[in-house]
Amino acid sequence: MPKLNVPLIECSWEVCNQIGGIYTVLRSKVPAMIEQYGDDYTLLGPLVAKGIDAELEDIHDADDAIARAVKLLQKEGLEVRYARWLVTGRPKVVLIKPDLGAEKLAQYQEHYQKLYGIEKDPKNDLLNEMIVWSRLNYRFLEALNKELGNGAKMIAHFHEWMASLPILDLNKNHPDIRTVFTTHATLLGRYLASNYASFYKRLPSYDWEKEARHFGILPMVQIERLSAKYSNCFSTVSEITAKECKYLLGKEPELITPNGLNIKRYVAMHEVQVKHQEFKDVLHDFTIGHFFPSYHFDLDRTLYFFTSGRYEFSNKGYDVTLRALALLNERMKQEKLDVTVVMFFVTNKETWSINPKVLQSNGVLREIQKCVGEIQKQIGKRLYESAVGSDDDHRLPDTSAMVDDYWKLRYRRTIQSWKSDEWPYITTHNLKDDQNDDILNEMRAKKLFNSPKDKVKVVYHPEFINSTNPLFGIDYGNFVRGCHLGIFPSYYEPWGYTPLECIARGVATVTSDLSGFGNYVSAQDTGGVDHGVHVLRREGRTESQSIEDLANYLLDFVKLSRRYRIIQRNRAEDFSERFDWKQLLPEYEKAYQKALA
Repeated sequence: MPKLNVPLIECSWEVCNQIGGIYTVLRSKVPAMIEQYGDDYTLLGPLVAKGIDAELEDIHDADDAIARAVKLLQKEGLEVRYARWLVTGRPKVVLIKPDLGAEKLAQYQEHYQKLYGIEKDPKNDLLNEMIVWSRLNYRFLEALNKELGNGAKMIAHFHEWMASLPILDLNKNHPDIRTVFTTHATLLGRYLASNYASFYKRLPSYDWEKEARHFGILPMVQIERLSAKYSNCFSTVSEITAKECKYLLGKEPELITPNGLNIKRYVAMHEVQVKHQEFKDVLHDFTIGHFFPSYHFDLDRTLYFFTSGRYEFSNKGYDVTLRALALLNERMKQEKLDVTVVMFFVTNKETWSINPKVLQSNGVLREIQKCVGEIQKQIGKRLYESAVGSDDDHRLPDTSAMVDDYWKLRYRRTIQSWKSDEWPYITTHNLKDDQNDDILNEMRAKKLFNSPKDKVKVVYHPEFINSTNPLFGIDYGNFVRGCHLGIFPSYYEPWGYTPLECIARGVATVTSDLSGFGNYVSAQDTGGVDHGVHVLRREGRTESQSIEDLANYLLDFVKLSRRYRIIQRNRAEDFSERFDWKQLLPEYEKAYQKALA
């Protein structure tokens, strides 16, 4: 790719501020961007994240155009930092604190309403914070443009409505600053898909203004539409979202810029199976602690499935997943399959705490491990002494006699206190509103209760997994590595990082043709089930048909041989390499060249 040879500023509310998927987009893209653009590339974000000091190394005594623009803003009383972000690639970042008084906010609200018709909403704190922050970003870009000198071009790339407001004034006042606007999902589309059935079928008929007003998001949707209209290049992340933009934003994107990953960071240097076994053992430990006090099953014939993401019951396909699991459970029982499926739902919901009984069972398991360890030491020492001290008796002595009564009693008491007559809990935490929880209610409706007879066991973990989690003690990425299958049959998913993160770790996955990722995979010349990606058809299919199709695929997966799963795991990792940012960056380059032209 040819170099742009102009400053490139990439702006998002999620620069150095992890909220959702765009943070992953930006952070994972950095190494490829630095390799391509070097110090011409700078990120622009908010100075709001807690603990951000640990991630930054301030740039002192620089005299480049960005440093001079930052100093100018600092002299005006704004809190601005110019630093290196301490992630792979160490990109330059400018972070501006959106902290101005009510008088300035009112002035900015009036400005955007008078010039562009954007309605005021005094009670919408998020909107008003974005108005202030965007106005300060505009001020920075204006100062940078002045420092670069008259006529010097630069590119400003904005992600989502939260960052894109400066496009309007840049288009009007500073044509030398060429703008790219990328939307990763339309705000209105997310609301419509969550609240109305047959979203895609009804898409051409929605009255955008009426619906935006109904949901109380009209100013934000106005910002999205105006940003698409006035940017020099408008892009989105998938063909699916492009259809959404056409009808809800009134403009078709000029380019598709798919999301990728820094695959090198995920690939385990061809140790996929070794890593899988290592972290599957951690999941075995959890399973023993959670299920074995009540009953046993063969861990060597246990498969771990999972789904994860924001708590959007229908949009994320949790509804379809649970109904397909219920079908799978019945069919596995009918066919008397000697396999157990443990299915994890990992999402984020308000909880009081981890369920004390779940935590206690986990704690007692640690005590059992400690007790067994002490007994092993004692037997090992005394068996060795017996072996070397014996003259002619080569028979194995009674090892039970080698254990002190104290450890025998402690062993029996610990096991006894661990056992339970209750079935294992289906949720690991105490939810604040379990009566109205859609996932729990669907489990109740489908009788997924973790009965001893159930072949599909369900664990609902309403908190994202990280290394400090007392139930697992590993981070989310390693949790994924320990699983066999990720299930993400989304109804509304503009891109979908979770299935991509699965195959990058060698884990087979289910996506849907209504997700940007699934749609993209379907268009590839290779891929599909043999490479660990099953694209579930949902477009043009009834929900019951999709549930049936998913249940059939899950049953087929359960019946796969271990040998084939290992082959599939390696193929999935190989296939993921085509989603490396180095492969996808040319699409962004097209957007920048189009903006410059």
